[in-house]
Amino acid sequence: MYRNLAVGLLLLIAIPAFADQVVLKNGDRLTGSITKSDGKQLVIKTDYAGDITVKFDLIQGIASTGDLNVTLGGKTVVGPVTTNGDNVVVTTKSAGPVEAPKSSVTLVRSPAEQSAYEKSLHPSFAEGWTGGANLGFALTAGNSETKNLNIGFNAVRTGFHDKLILSETSTYATTSKLALQPISPAQTTANSNAGALRYDRDFAARAFGFGSADFFNNALQNLDLRYILGGGIGFHAIKTPNTTLDFLAGVNYTHESFSDLMQTNPTPPPVTIFYNHSDSTAALTVGDNFTHKLGKNSVFAQTFLLYPSFSQTNIAFPDATPDDVRILRGAFNLGFVTKLHKWLGWQVTLADVFDDHPLASNPPIERNDITLATGLNFSFTH
Repeated sequence: MYRNLAVGLLLLIAIPAFADQVVLKNGDRLTGSITKSDGKQLVIKTDYAGDITVKFDLIQGIASTGDLNVTLGGKTVVGPVTTNGDNVVVTTKSAGPVEAPKSSVTLVRSPAEQSAYEKSLHPSFAEGWTGGANLGFALTAGNSETKNLNIGFNAVRTGFHDKLILSETSTYATTSKLALQPISPAQTTANSNAGALRYDRDFAARAFGFGSADFFNNALQNLDLRYILGGGIGFHAIKTPNTTLDFLAGVNYTHESFSDLMQTNPTPPPVTIFYNHSDSTAALTVGDNFTHKLGKNSVFAQTFLLYPSFSQTNIAFPDATPDDVRILRGAFNLGFVTKLHKWLGWQVTLADVFDDHPLASNPPIERNDITLATGLNFSFTH
């Protein structure tokens, strides 16, 4: 019995010898595993209180049982760490003890932290993504029967010097009955889709190059597809953890195609024909992107892009007079997301797609196509 008790006491005494220790100037002693330090604060993982963060200038002594990666005055050395008065001593395998003032320490990493840091320098394509999916749905019955569906997706992959942005939105709405009127066949009141891709690459602290591709279609505008392929340069006017503001300027190639069935003879017998029209033009790309975090749980985002054309484009329609014009197109988006849960939030978006000279039609097509939507946001991080 006494032998077992003695062995137990020896084990309890020996446990601290296999753990890192941090002694503070007030005499407190922390035992655990030193994780990291930025030269201002040190984190030690303990069994009894989890991660504990202490100010580096309040530390009297350090003793690590294993290797640590320590940066001293711009030089990184690896080995067990101890202190000698106001100096830090790193016992390396190749150069022996390296001693320097504690004030010269700028980084400390455990082997696990160092491995994670080195891996972060070369992430795989599947890593570094943040974003979410939006869903909004409304249904009415009775005096009016309507269905409204709005879905969206956005994903951002941020690297040390580059960024990839993907987004998609779709809006669909129908109505089939109005109060005090006979039941009518279902009519589509909205049917539009938009998708975008943009890649940014920093070539200076404040400047970057970008390439982009935007796609639109809108059944009510008879727009089968409009795609805008472009590129240019940008400027990081603001780049902080909570706020970013980028200005963009470049050139693009725009192509769009329209088609529909129409009746050209108002009196019987009606004559129905199929028309198809397409045009292409070169244009400028100018605009901005702005994001701002409001507290810990909310994000506000804004995007404004204009595409003024270089060349004149022929806008034609059956029985209409061709008109050569310079076209100005644009897209404006506002978004607000607030987190309700770690993966669930509420979003509000406002989008306006602008075309100052839409295809001639009867009834006429409006220049602005505005969408206001709200609903749930399902976020993800990888």
